[in-house]
Amino acid sequence: MPQSIHDRAAEYHNLAAHAHSVAAASHTQGNPTAHEFSRQAHEHSTRAFEESLKAAEAHGESPTQSAKA
Repeated sequence: MPQSIHDRAAEYHNLAAHAHSVAAASHTQGNPTAHEFSRQAHEHSTRAFEESLKAAEAHGESPTQSAKA
């Protein structure tokens, strides 16, 4: 069963939050892979934003309307 636009956006938000947490923990431990976790977090955040815009547009909202919500 295909995911809804909202489910995809929520999934990327969750992935970004997890990657941010892992990156923060890695940074405090001096882990050399912290940069990669930060990159992943940024990538997931960007995808979450894009999917959120798609969801708003699917409901007839402009990006500025959804940003105000």
